[in-house]
Amino acid sequence: MWQELFAQEINQWYNFFMEKVSLTTQNRLIIFGLILSTLLIMAIAVFSVLNIQKKLNEGYQNFGQIISKTLAIESNVIIKDLPENEIFNTLKEHTDTILKSNSDIVFIEFADKSGKIIYSNRITQKRPNIIVSSPDNGRIGAVTIGLSGNIINQISSTTRASLLFVFAIAWIVFAFVILINTYLITRELRILHDGVQKISSGNFGYKISGENVSNEVQELFNSFNDMSARLRLYEEQNIEQLTLERNKLEAVLMSIANGVVVCDNNDLVVLVNNHAQSLLEVTEEQMLNTKIQNYIDTEGNYCFKNKIEEFKSGDNKFVTFNITVDKRVIKSVISPMYTRSGEYVGYIIVLIDVTKETEMDLMRSQFISNVSHELRTPVTVLRSYIDTLYNLGNEFDYETQKEFIGTINNEIIRLNNMVNDILDFSRLDSDVELEKTFNDIALMTENCVKQIEVLAQEKEVTIEISKDKNIPEVLFNYDSIERALRNLLSNAIKYSPEGKKIRVRVFKSSENEVTVTVQDEGCGIAPEYQKKIFDRFFRVENNTHTIKGTGLGLHLVKTTIEKHHGGKVFVDSKPNEGSTFGFTLPVKAYELIK
Repeated sequence: MWQELFAQEINQWYNFFMEKVSLTTQNRLIIFGLILSTLLIMAIAVFSVLNIQKKLNEGYQNFGQIISKTLAIESNVIIKDLPENEIFNTLKEHTDTILKSNSDIVFIEFADKSGKIIYSNRITQKRPNIIVSSPDNGRIGAVTIGLSGNIINQISSTTRASLLFVFAIAWIVFAFVILINTYLITRELRILHDGVQKISSGNFGYKISGENVSNEVQELFNSFNDMSARLRLYEEQNIEQLTLERNKLEAVLMSIANGVVVCDNNDLVVLVNNHAQSLLEVTEEQMLNTKIQNYIDTEGNYCFKNKIEEFKSGDNKFVTFNITVDKRVIKSVISPMYTRSGEYVGYIIVLIDVTKETEMDLMRSQFISNVSHELRTPVTVLRSYIDTLYNLGNEFDYETQKEFIGTINNEIIRLNNMVNDILDFSRLDSDVELEKTFNDIALMTENCVKQIEVLAQEKEVTIEISKDKNIPEVLFNYDSIERALRNLLSNAIKYSPEGKKIRVRVFKSSENEVTVTVQDEGCGIAPEYQKKIFDRFFRVENNTHTIKGTGLGLHLVKTTIEKHHGGKVFVDSKPNEGSTFGFTLPVKAYELIK
């Protein structure tokens, strides 16, 4: 019974231990083996004790048989010749003697052949555990004795204790051997685990010692040390090359003309090149290891956040959009980044400054709008006047017809000038080389004034010319310089009020330069516009400047003088006081700078 209770306690303890303690599979197997071996040893001990107890009981029973048989024989011998009346006393005396000499015999009972009790001393406080009866053929038919079993109990207790002690010592030794073996194995595994951790952390060349280990483990340690040495050698041979390749890649990304921002798959910035820092107006320290979605543009918007979400929701496809940083338009392209094995590791944002292109698109739109409007006006006038002359010409007198024809002629000239401006813009903006000859720039200036004199007279504006003496001839393309000067003169006439004066001056501004200026008394130009006045398609449109045009005239002047003749254009103007436009040309032979 106690064995079952003990087994139940062991089972409950095992279940509790497994529930409360987090163990590895190896530890569980060890504990299970210990419990199994404990139960096996206990079962063997219990079986041995029970078997020995059984044998002792059988031996004790035989011992009782021998005693009872001996008493029967001995008693028959004693009372053989005695009369009937002395038998009782004789048996009593003999029985008392035996009981006094052997404490293990509780009672002795004699019976005749018919089973009648001759003598019995069962009247005793002791209760027998074993009762043995042995029949005989003498005067006493049978002798029954009762044994207390004290001797057998003592022998059984001693035997059980000895066996349990032996099995307990055996279990302790067995468990100790298992634990020691487990400790040695786990110690070797810990040594190997520490070595693997060292290797995984990059400590190539780390070696583990194999003292006091088994031959199999020693071979494993030797293989590990050989692998570590090879990794160390490989690292030494390749680290320099890998570092060089990485530095080359970073150098390429850092020096690329466009901005590049590299983000990992957690949206953290891992690299930002110099141009990207300049475009986004941030430093490398401000960007690295931060989420690119948290970047705020100059308008206070999270300009990347929504687009990155769109990029991720679209199966990592390319996303293109524009952001604005300090009035600069930056084209941004998000593209995924994969390894050679096709594993997604992040994305790259390429930043391209398209401010000029955007401005050019806007200027181009404005130019097309202006040209369309400017072309529509003369075409409408020409169609109207020609249609009137065609249908009603006979009804007009000579002066009226002459007036109509004069208007038609002016509109044709205006239309021709606009077409020439567009053609010159296309030609001069290219790298075409103009043919140059030495010419008298003062004489050319006089000719331009004469050609433009008609327009000045129509607006009642007078033109004065002043020129220095001994101005040398200059190497230039006559047609292009004449067109540039005529453009400056026509602008001066357009913006000069009636009755005002235009002053044209030709002088030698230095030893190697000749300067031509055109000064008017018009409305002037505000300082903020003077830097842009020579840009293509740029026009000052306000309440004062209402005269329409293509916006190409001054740009063509700048291109002609500076790009094709190596000179310089300039403007000096004050609002409501007039403007002075001019250009300088080198006196010496000019070599075209491409």
